[in-house]
Amino acid sequence: MTTEKYEFPMARTCPFAPPPAYEEIREEDPVSRVRLPDGGWAWAVTRHEDVRTVLNDRRFSAHRQHPDFPQLVKGEAASRRPDAERFLIEMDAPEHGPARRAVLGEFTVRRLEALRPRIQEIVDGQIDELLAGPRPGDLVESLSLPVPSLVICELLGVPYADHEFFQQHTVKMISQSTPPEDRLAAMGAVQGYMTDLVAEKEQNPPDDLLGRQIVKLRANGSYRRTALAGMGFLLLVAGHETTANMISLSTLAFLRNPEQLAMITADPGRTLNAVEEMLRYFTIIDAATARLCVEDIEVGGQLIKAGEGVLALGYSANRDPRAFQNPDELDIERGARHHVAFGFGPHQCLGQNLARMELQIVFDTLFRRVPTLRPAMEVDELPFKDDANIYGLHRLPVTW
Repeated sequence: MTTEKYEFPMARTCPFAPPPAYEEIREEDPVSRVRLPDGGWAWAVTRHEDVRTVLNDRRFSAHRQHPDFPQLVKGEAASRRPDAERFLIEMDAPEHGPARRAVLGEFTVRRLEALRPRIQEIVDGQIDELLAGPRPGDLVESLSLPVPSLVICELLGVPYADHEFFQQHTVKMISQSTPPEDRLAAMGAVQGYMTDLVAEKEQNPPDDLLGRQIVKLRANGSYRRTALAGMGFLLLVAGHETTANMISLSTLAFLRNPEQLAMITADPGRTLNAVEEMLRYFTIIDAATARLCVEDIEVGGQLIKAGEGVLALGYSANRDPRAFQNPDELDIERGARHHVAFGFGPHQCLGQNLARMELQIVFDTLFRRVPTLRPAMEVDELPFKDDANIYGLHRLPVTW
């Protein structure tokens, strides 16, 4: 009988590299059984091509409320209710397509480009605060968190004055060490907040994402407060935590690789490629793309049966030498647009172009305005988020 050689999640031993076991699994047993925190098991899919197959095939379900869905956090089963309102990331076809299309128009390149001046204004304002403050300053507190938080709050129509409330609860939701009952309470608090906010907007829908969705969904007869609140919850949590961590980690990586930094300061036209490479290099959300097999299928030479869980490991896929030459090197000229840091297929990240724009503006502005920026701590002293499902830094002390 097949047994599990590895336990998931696996710890990183270097902040700039995947867990060492990833390479071993990818090269020796690319579709391998791993033990999960609850004592169950799932298939770990580790190669780039196979990960894309899993994420783009309807025989793999995203229905996280299903009792057989792989449990990535101990005690997660207690929060699963098959009859609960399903978020967009938990839906399968045919339900998923219409729900995604309903909000996709909010994230077109044209609509996001209209936001660029405001995002630039936000970035400049936060850098002003950083420079006016003490040295060393904390880049996470001054720039990394406020920028995406302000942007997503304005986009959704969420009062930024409440940002400490939802950031505090988000930290609890994504920490692997949070007790299950506390995680549930944190989710409930943010969902309750969003439900109340949507209810307020129903009376006189404003011209923000939530308000526009109320008008649009009412017009086609599909409006449900709980569904829109769920969408708002998802965008609020994902929209600030992910980009914030990418700002911190990428800034640190640039400062550790001055030759790469010099390329974008000399030619800002290279920044977008640099953003793609940073996304590939860090892959801060690794196994959010877990799936449940609903029909027997062979992947990477391994038969996966209906009812078995799958972890499509994006971090391993993004370091696969079959897809990326010298994958462990940071190379901003790589042109790595085929990475899977935003997922792949029908569930690919809705806000990916917004994240790209925010990162581009931050990097171009920060290093132009603060050319002498440098870390104020050694890397091995920095507080990395080793205990979180979204990797990043708790703090990044910098000086200039």
